[in-house]
Amino acid sequence: MAYLELKNVCKSYGEGKNKTEVLKNINLKIEEGEFVAIVGFTGSGKTTLINLIAGLIEPDSGQVLFKGKPIQGTSHERGIIFQNYSLLPWLTVYDNIAMAVKTVFPDWKAKEIEEHVNGFIAKVNLSHAAHKKPKELSGGMRQRVAVARTLAMRPELILMDEPLGALDALTRGNLQEEILNIWSEDKRTALLITNDVDEGVFMADKVIPLRPGPKATLGPEFDIKIDRPRNKIDLNHNDNFKKLRNGIIEYLMEIGAERTAGMEVSTYELPDLVPMQFS
Repeated sequence: MAYLELKNVCKSYGEGKNKTEVLKNINLKIEEGEFVAIVGFTGSGKTTLINLIAGLIEPDSGQVLFKGKPIQGTSHERGIIFQNYSLLPWLTVYDNIAMAVKTVFPDWKAKEIEEHVNGFIAKVNLSHAAHKKPKELSGGMRQRVAVARTLAMRPELILMDEPLGALDALTRGNLQEEILNIWSEDKRTALLITNDVDEGVFMADKVIPLRPGPKATLGPEFDIKIDRPRNKIDLNHNDNFKKLRNGIIEYLMEIGAERTAGMEVSTYELPDLVPMQFS
């Protein structure tokens, strides 16, 4: 039995002639402790897929199973890191994380909560900003808070919906390593949604492309057999990394070309405008 399994999952939006099938016959198995990345184009259905696993929406047909049981609604067992931070603006860094921790561990004493929260704040290098509010933080710092909040809840399954997509390259790279450092402590099962192939290969054990919707399906699995911990500089000289990266990109380019070839091209007739003459 897989730790997380999707069986013939389909999901659509709208009704009648306005109905759009976003996902069709999605089949996926993730084992306990595995780190999987789903890569694909913007608008291919990646967020819909992770929302199904998070329990935020339900499939039209098929099953989404976690530890052998159908997912029904949200649960702190499945923690999600969103792209848009989702922080409460009136709370400090410490309080945003503490609120989540108190919800998951209601029997913990105040001292235990304080040590736990401060520990995760330190892990994302924000101890100096623990008592600042989100408006006082940069985008990268806000995302660090979101990462710490989710991981501090100790979810059994970590879901990441393009959490680093809005960050600059340097901040993104630093946060990738911080997430991996925290993940490596107990290696919880993790699913990353991303449109960055390099990010997927660097962070995951397995990368799976998502063919673009409508009726999106999963493509072939690429096993990332590269030893951990991984160093980005060393990976640039790793032949296996280059082969995997190029293979995934070539596959995405092929399905992208197929998608473009099947799309109708709209043409527009421009008005015949005459520039105004001024004396």
